[in-house]
Amino acid sequence: MSNECTRKVYIVDGSRTPQLKSRGKVGPFSAGDLAVAAGRPLLLRNNFPLDALDEVILGCMMPGEREANIARVAALRMGIPQSVPAWTVQRNCASGMQSIDSAYRNIRNGDADLILAGGVESMSRAPVMHNHTMVDWLGEMMRARSAGQKLQAIAKLRGKHLKPVIALLHGLTDDTVGLNMGETAEIIANNFGITRQQMDEYAMNSHHRLAKAFEAGYLDEIEVIYDDKGRYYDHDDGVRPDSTIESLAKLRPAFDKKYGKVTAGNSAQITDGATWLLLASEDAVNKHKLPVLASITDTQWAGLDPAVMGMGPVHAMTPIMQRHQLSIDDIDYWEINEAFATQVLGCVQAWQQDDYCREKLNLDKAMGEIPYEKLNIDGGGVSLGHPVGASGARIVLHLCKILQRTNTRQGMASLCIGGGQGGAMLLQNESEKSTEAEAA
Repeated sequence: MSNECTRKVYIVDGSRTPQLKSRGKVGPFSAGDLAVAAGRPLLLRNNFPLDALDEVILGCMMPGEREANIARVAALRMGIPQSVPAWTVQRNCASGMQSIDSAYRNIRNGDADLILAGGVESMSRAPVMHNHTMVDWLGEMMRARSAGQKLQAIAKLRGKHLKPVIALLHGLTDDTVGLNMGETAEIIANNFGITRQQMDEYAMNSHHRLAKAFEAGYLDEIEVIYDDKGRYYDHDDGVRPDSTIESLAKLRPAFDKKYGKVTAGNSAQITDGATWLLLASEDAVNKHKLPVLASITDTQWAGLDPAVMGMGPVHAMTPIMQRHQLSIDDIDYWEINEAFATQVLGCVQAWQQDDYCREKLNLDKAMGEIPYEKLNIDGGGVSLGHPVGASGARIVLHLCKILQRTNTRQGMASLCIGGGQGGAMLLQNESEKSTEAEAA
């Protein structure tokens, strides 16, 4: 299907919260709190009336129990008028990118001019639910009327009733193939012969790159947030600047205990975070005198075997490259979400293999090698985490920032999706310097 634009769609601005590592207890912020904290500064610094928004779209996989249609909850809490509709999307790991794609298509097709879109996840607050046995018991208790009936019900309560259902564990497992995401990463490592040392080296560099980016001031999209005790959070707190190959090598395999190579250290961290982007048509940019970060050239979604879901990026990026007759050299920077170090390495290797490109991607030959110095240059999910609903929006926003600061033209953002899918988005820098350089 062709994605040729009928109207140009701009990314005007964006902001995000720090990504806060889950530490085995309830985090300080609900998903709604995070969405509001990221969105308010963005709305305040852009000069347009809030009723000019056509809609609000937010990606989220596991909103809290009081956050049904969290997009609407966040929109109203941010002071967006009740007349502006809001809706929530869910595409697992790509929920945040799906929200941007939905906004892009609505603006491109002339159905909207100005949309707030993004993603959020508070993974530390993922629901812990009762099992079905307990639900049945609670139902019996509610139906009991007399004291005797209540005592009879209480007498039936057993330890099995109290066994919790942890939504996060189930959400990170593909039911159709019976594998959790870490096990699918092990399959990719075996398919491509990726070693433990390669994974750990990639993970170490992700931490070092993120630490350097923060010190250099390259993460200015982060908004400082405050909890109800007055504590502030101004950076992605899972970063380990002192990470070494030796320290990572001490960690035990997390998924295949006996033969595995995937560890907590070379996997994405479980984190809480939110990201918003403001998308606009050319008419809205001119009318409200809005700044411009980038434009969206094309998007693509792809499906593949859930057992190797981590290969999703190459399946989604390839059709975009073909449609626009692009070579790897035509892309200035790449953001491929780091669900696992081995998953990114597998994608890089797949494009270098004639057999994979012919058999899986319908290409005549290998696509080529993505240069490491152009890939995830400021770190990624391994070092700053992967709040599932937010990551797709975060990588798009940060890629826009990279293109502007390096004064380069084109970037590709992509990520794998639990359940066997991939998503990709081709962006173009629209800053004055980049446009002048291209014209010259």
